[in-house]
Amino acid sequence: MYAYFNENPNNKRTGDCVIRALSIVTGCTWEQVYIDLSLKGLLMGEWGNSNPVWEQYLRQNGFRREVIPNTCPECYTIRDFAEDHPNGTYVACTGSHVVAVIDGVYYDAWDSGNEIPTYYFYKEE
Repeated sequence: MYAYFNENPNNKRTGDCVIRALSIVTGCTWEQVYIDLSLKGLLMGEWGNSNPVWEQYLRQNGFRREVIPNTCPECYTIRDFAEDHPNGTYVACTGSHVVAVIDGVYYDAWDSGNEIPTYYFYKEE
């Protein structure tokens, strides 16, 4: 199931999917995640929303990474992933987009349900 979520303080959709997704799964504000990723990126010599930066941020917040099996690379969608994960906190990743999935609901500023995830992070409980 899709739920609209855009924590951007100016309600913009500006390529900030990483910040939006991480804010909802960590419970931090959009501004706090933006600052955290910017500082981490500065220390790593990377942009704050580059994969090495935000993936390390998730790991430091108790998340683990898993790869989605390549059994049907063109047909398994974010919507399918959400339906297959009715419990728990996840960040589904397509390679160019990042989406929060919590208890079977995917949260985004647009309905990204037809996007194809390749890997995900899950919160260890």
